[in-house]
Amino acid sequence: MKLWGGRFTKEENALVNQFNASISFDQRFYRQDICGSIAHVTMLAKQGILTESEREQIVAGLEGILSDIEGGTLNIDPAAEDIHSFVEAALISRIGDAGKKLHTGRSRNDQVALDMKLYVRDEINALDALVKELLQTVLVVIEENLETYMPGFTHLQKAQPVTVAHHFGAYFEMFLRDRSRLSDIRKRMNTCPLGAGALAGTTYPLDREYTASLLDFDCATRNSMDSVSDRDYLIELCGAMATIMMHLSRFSEEIILWNSNEYQFVELDDAYSTGSSIMPQKKNPDIAELVRGKTGRVYGALTSILTTMKGLPLAYNKDMQEDKELVFDAIDTTKGCLALFTGMLATMKFNKETMKRSAMNGFTNATDAADYLVNRGIPFRDAHGIIGRLVLYCLDRGISLDEMSLEEYKAINPVFEKDIYEAISLKTCVERRTTLGAPGPSVMRKTAEGYRKMLEA
Repeated sequence: MKLWGGRFTKEENALVNQFNASISFDQRFYRQDICGSIAHVTMLAKQGILTESEREQIVAGLEGILSDIEGGTLNIDPAAEDIHSFVEAALISRIGDAGKKLHTGRSRNDQVALDMKLYVRDEINALDALVKELLQTVLVVIEENLETYMPGFTHLQKAQPVTVAHHFGAYFEMFLRDRSRLSDIRKRMNTCPLGAGALAGTTYPLDREYTASLLDFDCATRNSMDSVSDRDYLIELCGAMATIMMHLSRFSEEIILWNSNEYQFVELDDAYSTGSSIMPQKKNPDIAELVRGKTGRVYGALTSILTTMKGLPLAYNKDMQEDKELVFDAIDTTKGCLALFTGMLATMKFNKETMKRSAMNGFTNATDAADYLVNRGIPFRDAHGIIGRLVLYCLDRGISLDEMSLEEYKAINPVFEKDIYEAISLKTCVERRTTLGAPGPSVMRKTAEGYRKMLEA
């Protein structure tokens, strides 16, 4: 059943119907459509636009449709134009003429805007829960590895010694910001477009604020044209999901490196790895690689919706139907990646001794050796040059700073004493870094306690 057939004298071309229809993807918000309709008719009855008897019939019919869809006794008709048409047609077939009054005082434009907002609001809650679960997993790693030493990198070169707790704390901060972005979007989008009509409202005496309250919105939208043509919240959500995926991709890249034979920092659980069809020794980090790969897919959704919206005049245009498949796929992809990445992280094992040896063998204590000289009155720039010569000396001989004899140290600069070895030990290098944000176990322990309180709040 077409909701708009009265104006037309010819049947719609079959290909045009297929091209125009959205039932194949918008059926996923049947629940939101039905809940929105129940709120709408409840408001219509309150305003005297429908009788109480009509409201009861319509609500009972809608609740029956919802129950039957979820119970599997009513299949959504793939030949319907969209989910709104299907629900209305099913209602009329069940309760007769009263069902024809369902659409009083609204358009499909404000109806689809409402359904999308209700659906996205639910999905933001689901995304937030998954990010929170990931944060909890990261926090466990932090709490268990306050003194697990590893090299910190810049330019993929060993730079200074840190801990696994400190390294994972950086990702905790990233995902914490992701939750904040999701919260901001949910708050900003929580206005109800129902009652805006096609673009210019309606002559019926609707109580839009009442409808908004029934659907747990903060208020009704203030401009009817913007109500039906606003897709900012979808663009914001795609941007937030793209950022989440970027963070997951960076993390995945490191895990892929750490899992390699060259690093051997971590071992992935068999449940989150695959083998090779030809090379029996292989254990591949496929989950991390797929997360890294699917990031581009979510980026694509953001670029596509921005491109779709960039040239549209007010108010509604059919181009906007393209938002759904893009957003649905981006949501599904991001949720799947979050869940799988969290499971992979929770079961990953650290090769702590390998990480420690790597930190010791990469001159990560060179800055601390320079600080040792500064504390003995040598200007930092001079100290920097002295340690540079020490590193060159070690490279020529294939040894580390820790392996140099005191005589060798003194030959380069007589200021060095026996306490240089304690000053450049891995433990000292990490533990002396106690400023806020540094890797020292004492400060990281306090930071982790703060993280725990955030999550529990």
